[in-house]
Amino acid sequence: MTKVSWSRLLFLMMLIFVMALAACGGNNETSDQEPTGDTTEENTDEDADESPETAEGTEEGTEEDAGEGAEEGTDGSAESEPKVTEFEPAFPEQTRAPAVVTETEYDVEVIAEGLGVSWGMEEFEPNRLFVTQRDEAELLIVNLEDGSVSEPIEGTPEVNNAGQGGLLDVAVAPDFDESRMVFLTYSEDADDGTVTAVGKGVLSEDETSLENFETIFQALPAYDGDLHYGGRIIFDEDSNLFLTTGERSDDPIRERAQDLDAYLGKVIHITQDGEAVETNPFVEDEDALDGIYSYGHRNIQGVDFHPETGDLWIIEFGPQAGDELNIVEPGNNYGWPIVSYGIEYTGELINDGISEHEAQGFIEPRYYWDPTSAPSGSSFYDNDAIPEWENNLFIGGLVSSYIARVVIEGDTIVGEERLLTDEGERFRDILVTEDGALIAATDGGKIYKITAAS
Repeated sequence: MTKVSWSRLLFLMMLIFVMALAACGGNNETSDQEPTGDTTEENTDEDADESPETAEGTEEGTEEDAGEGAEEGTDGSAESEPKVTEFEPAFPEQTRAPAVVTETEYDVEVIAEGLGVSWGMEEFEPNRLFVTQRDEAELLIVNLEDGSVSEPIEGTPEVNNAGQGGLLDVAVAPDFDESRMVFLTYSEDADDGTVTAVGKGVLSEDETSLENFETIFQALPAYDGDLHYGGRIIFDEDSNLFLTTGERSDDPIRERAQDLDAYLGKVIHITQDGEAVETNPFVEDEDALDGIYSYGHRNIQGVDFHPETGDLWIIEFGPQAGDELNIVEPGNNYGWPIVSYGIEYTGELINDGISEHEAQGFIEPRYYWDPTSAPSGSSFYDNDAIPEWENNLFIGGLVSSYIARVVIEGDTIVGEERLLTDEGERFRDILVTEDGALIAATDGGKIYKITAAS
């Protein structure tokens, strides 16, 4: 009797052990299917799919990992995906604004397609746009009325188009009707690496070439990498240029966003000849570069002036989560890479996880996204063609594959809407035309036009 009991007991113990192993195996299988710290949130900080990186403060993963934001979140915000981080906002309106919906009926049409990565746009005549092709280093003219696309304009600069580099933004001089001067930003080779550069040339009368093109500014120091060039440009009311730069991504070069003797991770204020504007905040500082306007930025790819207040708003990529919307003031430090509302792509904290900007002496972002939206080009809607959009900010989303409409009251974000979520496009740049059309350019080579329904 005793022998039989011990045998049964031994059998039961073995059965329980086998069942426990099976359960552990099932848990491991589930865990293997979950995204890990270095494969989530493409944020691509614009282009991780093109330039995969490793763990040192870098972007890696697939854009399928990020939510499209097509559905309203359970908290009433436009965001439907869970947060990536555990950070709390500095004030209630700093993230996850209430969802809003455009009541005006509007039409969406694809004006042109089959282009390359269309990085920058500028309307130089009614319904006629300059459009840059990043990888091919081409400048095209797109006609919004008939969808025609010109042959590439000759005379554009030589670029280094590795990674995120190439021909970037385009802007025309405020006196373009007389001067026909076109300004471009691009990544170019320099001693010891590559730089973000600004150049200018005169559009020929037959619109086939840029004449006498020259580089007027380089954001030194050069760095041997192919990420985070920034590159947006915009003219101010005095016909001077604001240029945005990235901090070149890698650790430790990204730390130079905090250094006033480097043009990396900065908003830069220069004349049309590439000289520092005399009123810049650091012109009297012998240890600082005269062209610096603000610093502590990561990778700025959206910039525009608010139509009513005149404030300069910028969009900058965060790491994994923590993409920021900031108002730029001269001399201010925006904290990167010391503070962030995002985390490394490995899942590790940045600088021990400090997110509070103001407590560290930095400027708090007016808004941030968690999870990432990978925000790119932006434009305020300064038209009354769709009245409810007036003074709203429209932002292209890359990994998120939508256009964000941000409603602003004063300096506070009070609503967010996500447009064209079903198109599956990486929206690279946004423009509002003279007649009130919202134009979006994509990495997939399409030009969208959104107008009030007839």
